[in-house]
Amino acid sequence: MKNARHKARELALQGLYQWLLAEEHADEIRAHLAEFKGYDKADQKYLAQLLNGVIADAAELEAAFGPLLDRPVDELSPVERGVLLLGAYELAHVPEVPYRVVINEAVELAKSYGGTDGHKYVNGVLDKLAAKLRVAEVKARRSGAAV
Repeated sequence: MKNARHKARELALQGLYQWLLAEEHADEIRAHLAEFKGYDKADQKYLAQLLNGVIADAAELEAAFGPLLDRPVDELSPVERGVLLLGAYELAHVPEVPYRVVINEAVELAKSYGGTDGHKYVNGVLDKLAAKLRVAEVKARRSGAAV
């Protein structure tokens, strides 16, 4: 069973997909998402934080993960781009969520909605980004110390 935060991430990804393709405002997107099955099971506050935060900080987030890509950001599929934006936002702005959880959630979203090997690409990019944004946490995890 999916928890409320996972459902919020799932809906945020769907909203970001819509934003990337149609450039609608976050409020319009949330109103549209409210019609989706399972919307009431999502963590509404977290969904709003993710959607508003990613849209507001998209340029900054893409600047953070862009150098880690093997192609320009605008050549990513909308799903991969959305998943990377979500993951980058959580790594940069939600420190209470462990970086491994952020990466695992992003990989699951990429597996569910992305292309065949998109999850491997997302995993690699976010792992490198975590090493840049969460230096102490990643170092502690890799050295086997308790975080």
